Amino acid sequence: MPDKIEKRIEELREKIRENDYKYYVLAEPSISDFEYDKLLKELEKLEAENPQLITPDSPTQRVGKDLTKEFKPVTHKVPMLSLANTYSEEELFDFDRKVRNGLPAGEKIEYVVEPKIDGASVSLNYVNGLLKTAATRGDGTVGEEITANVKTIKSVPLKLKKLKSYKYKLNDFEARGEIFMKIKDFLKLNKEREDLGEKLFANPRNSSAGTLKLQDPKVVAKRPLNIFLYMLISIEEEFEFQFENLKILKELGFNVNPEFKLCKNIDEVLKACRHLEEKRETLEYEIDGAVIKVNSIRQQGILGSIAKSPRWAVAFKFKAKQAFTTINKITWQVGRTGAVTPVAELEPVFLSGSTISRATLHNFDEIKRKDIREGDKVILEKGGDVIPKIVAVVLDERKKDSKPAKPPDNCPVCGARLYKPENEVAYYCENTECPAQIKGRLEHFAARGAMDIEGLGEALIDLFVEKEFLHTYADIFDLKKRQEELIAIERLGEKSVDNLLRSIEESKKQPFEKVLFALGIRYVGSGAARKLADHFLSLDSLMKASEEEISEVHEIGPSISKSVREFFSNDKNLKIIQRLKDHGLNFRAQKKSTVNSFFTNKTFVLTGTLLKFSREEAGEKIIALGGKVSSGVSKKTDYVLAGENAGSKLDKARSLDVQIITEEEFLKFLKEK
Repeated sequence: MPDKIEKRIEELREKIRENDYKYYVLAEPSISDFEYDKLLKELEKLEAENPQLITPDSPTQRVGKDLTKEFKPVTHKVPMLSLANTYSEEELFDFDRKVRNGLPAGEKIEYVVEPKIDGASVSLNYVNGLLKTAATRGDGTVGEEITANVKTIKSVPLKLKKLKSYKYKLNDFEARGEIFMKIKDFLKLNKEREDLGEKLFANPRNSSAGTLKLQDPKVVAKRPLNIFLYMLISIEEEFEFQFENLKILKELGFNVNPEFKLCKNIDEVLKACRHLEEKRETLEYEIDGAVIKVNSIRQQGILGSIAKSPRWAVAFKFKAKQAFTTINKITWQVGRTGAVTPVAELEPVFLSGSTISRATLHNFDEIKRKDIREGDKVILEKGGDVIPKIVAVVLDERKKDSKPAKPPDNCPVCGARLYKPENEVAYYCENTECPAQIKGRLEHFAARGAMDIEGLGEALIDLFVEKEFLHTYADIFDLKKRQEELIAIERLGEKSVDNLLRSIEESKKQPFEKVLFALGIRYVGSGAARKLADHFLSLDSLMKASEEEISEVHEIGPSISKSVREFFSNDKNLKIIQRLKDHGLNFRAQKKSTVNSFFTNKTFVLTGTLLKFSREEAGEKIIALGGKVSSGVSKKTDYVLAGENAGSKLDKARSLDVQIITEEEFLKFLKEK
């Protein structure tokens, strides 16, 4: 009897796997939903009665019961590199030229063109035919494990089909792909959220990426995630061609995008890219370009990679999508510095994967330049397929009673009089107690790159300001005194409050440069904050410094020095800083010990792509050894470090007779110090 039950269980599993493959991968269902549910329920019943026969690859094990408390780091065996972008046919021809120059003379080169899916990258590790782990891309070297969530995606096989047509064993390999939502599934999900009064997702890509980081696999299972696999990697195997690898992935049971094409030369590549761009509007999912890869894996190895992207592949970005819509109203929003920015409130329109109802108009000069008015029909475009912008007004359809827009005289939030400084395009609210400014300053203070207070986002800040819990960022560190009040707030609860308060305490460990950036001093970005922190080493020293002394810091100009001086001359700011000191925030930096080296007191400009480092990493090494890094070439520049594809800065260095060094020379100087 047990053998008979075991055999039936395996029969059911195989039938369910096959039907999952037909439904979710081939989109060719062969049985009804009712028949499918019957198979699944029979399997669930038999496994419940015989728990010793449950295996990790069973279809019943897709949705785990345990919450994921943390996403463990996963080091990729082979880095997950990002792709360099091209935007024109000329740049594609340039890519082809570089490929030819990087290979031995006379080599035949083929390319594979694939759609560039607008989703979230993932790497799946299979051992002996079973899914072992799934991980996000992360920083390309280390990602986060999301196995429990990825198992809920029915187009991801838990157990692979047998490979018959190819010689590879594939005992241990990675399949890399892109997790996405079909457009219709995304719209349906947003409609369901709207009906429940929940916040809508911005676009399919963001909702896919966000879903993968949810703690509860049962919630993930309800989201309509899908996947396309595009890459096969194994340390044990010597693969030959990308085109063949895509066919292997298909045979193993993976969902591979059917639109890939083998091209004999760059002219065929261009034709395939144009064909994909024409098909773009008819596809069920979002694509923002095409990916071009050298077909030969051997040739890929010869070409290698630069710091963050392979030399053997490139992305060809399609032109931004456009749509027509109407401006219902021009409103004005207030930022943390008091700057008042015009926003176009639009008739909602779906464009590039999201419904757009607002677009920034940047400033009043932009409104005048494009003659944008309320009631106008406009052409909307997504810059880089991300940020919506108004390209132009359809003047032929403008209403006769249309009137030019005017800037407001008073702040739309607090009613204070607005002012416009000379030589600036922005209007400002002078009331520092304006609720919009308070919220903006708090959001900046808590953000990543500043104090990095996890959980204290826009929604909570809005709520806490409205409840008058927060007036300044010093109040954040007094929230622990309101623990019971916070727990009593609907949708917060004890666990959420504990996590928030723990994150607030943890933020006190942030280094001085991050705290200085978090203060939100006008013009002081993260780079300027680091330079000021490294130079003055403490907030007290910076507060005592004159404008002239601040301006003496390398690359700190008069606008920054004046703004810093004004910030520390304000009594309200001084009181807040004293409270932050009392709370134990870090307002001191350690002096970086440097010995005299080749780099000491020399100014470097970095241009082009380096092989061993990113430009930021190279710059940090120069600064650590006593040198300076500048963004522009001048007569004061000592050296220009030129990597691959160096542009106008290299030309300027030559015209000014500034010494140019290669990355090899730079590495030599690093060793010598």
